[in-house]
Amino acid sequence: MNNFSITSRSSKTRARTGALITAHGTIETPVFMPVGTLATVKSLSTEDLTACGAEIILGNTYHLYLRPGCDVIGQFSGLHRFMNWHGPILTDSGGFQIFSLARLRRITDEGADFQSHIDGSRHMLTPEKTIEIQLCLNADIVMCLDQCIAFPSSRDETMSAMDLTTRWAKRCQNFFRLECHNQNLLFGIVQGGMEPDLRAASADALVEMGFNGYAIGGLSVGEPSDLMLEMADAAIARLPDSAPRYVMGVGTPENLVDMVALGVDMFDCVLPTRNARNGQLFTHTGVINITNARHRMDSGPVEAGCACYTCRNYSRAYLRHLFMSREILAYRLNTIHNIHYYVNLIKEMRRAVNSDSFDTFRKNFYHIRSGDRDA
Repeated sequence: MNNFSITSRSSKTRARTGALITAHGTIETPVFMPVGTLATVKSLSTEDLTACGAEIILGNTYHLYLRPGCDVIGQFSGLHRFMNWHGPILTDSGGFQIFSLARLRRITDEGADFQSHIDGSRHMLTPEKTIEIQLCLNADIVMCLDQCIAFPSSRDETMSAMDLTTRWAKRCQNFFRLECHNQNLLFGIVQGGMEPDLRAASADALVEMGFNGYAIGGLSVGEPSDLMLEMADAAIARLPDSAPRYVMGVGTPENLVDMVALGVDMFDCVLPTRNARNGQLFTHTGVINITNARHRMDSGPVEAGCACYTCRNYSRAYLRHLFMSREILAYRLNTIHNIHYYVNLIKEMRRAVNSDSFDTFRKNFYHIRSGDRDA
């Protein structure tokens, strides 16, 4: 069964819309996935996420394996009942967290031996183990284990990590085929650093294996935006048109618009939630820093015309007061607005592709933001 179908295309760019069928519902693409690392999108309830229009959320294998553990989540038959989220869930394999968080890690062909950032206990995460955990979580979309590298890295380091990621992908696939008896989907992850030929080679190797979808990892790690787009393009050119394409950990609203133009279907990023907790709010004209004194007496919403719960009910002045007072409600209200903004931006792009006006939408998007400042 082909779980993904393309529903419309832009005639002037490679943007497209699609439908991805999962065990917990059909996702319209392009789609933005709020990051719920620890089975929660920070400060929000699942009811908040539904009200914001989120279709699918992301959880993390590394974090949920360490706490609360599969013994707990297994009692609930997976994440959906555990966290009371009834839509689709994608789980990251944990490769990036081992790279960025785990202490005293040692990467071998067998897997990643690491020390927990929580209590210092030692663990081995193999390709087979990461699939086993994700099946316990009952993720609708399961990710292969990959090796992440720093930016910049040498070509030798990049090639070594790419080759290991490819070998691990095959082991993940073999184990998934043996153990998966539900409708879970498995995505491979393209690596290759900032080397276009290695990106292409990584994509070719994964396509030869055949996955339900393909992610592009190792981007938005400090490289310039033009280089990020170049690397994404190098991989996308080798991925099948008939499968969903997911760029991991990206990014700014500008990144999303540019990536959709390249034909990317899926995104996740911590920016809307992290920035909300730092008092930064996204709008069509740019970013608002709610701490600025100009908002102290402002009775208007974050953004005029925004239909989110925050903008319908609260003023900039109140949001500034909450944030300056370090009230917990500030984080929730700010996050609701930012998640709504990201989800709505993606919906606007879908409508533009459906009406074959995406190129015009993109030009207008940049024209409106050309004076990007604290609105």
